[in-house]
Amino acid sequence: MFYVVSYDIAADDRRNRVHATLKDYGTPVQYSVFECEVDAKRLIALRTRLARLIDPKEDNVRYYRLCKDCLAQTVIVGERSLTTDPDHWLV
Repeated sequence: MFYVVSYDIAADDRRNRVHATLKDYGTPVQYSVFECEVDAKRLIALRTRLARLIDPKEDNVRYYRLCKDCLAQTVIVGERSLTTDPDHWLV
């Protein structure tokens, strides 16, 4: 499943921890926006980890799921392409 995750975190220390955590799950495309290709189990793990880091009274994290049809219609203006994970890994 492809998700765009964005955040608005009030405190620097929490913001840095959220950013570092998201790097374990996806690719930063802007400082507070990540593209993440995760299965259901990893999504739960991500949401659990971030919920522990934020202050829900001050902070905001949003998860936008993009279906394949919506993903195919994504328009990008600029250098970077859409984040993709390969179907197969060679080790």
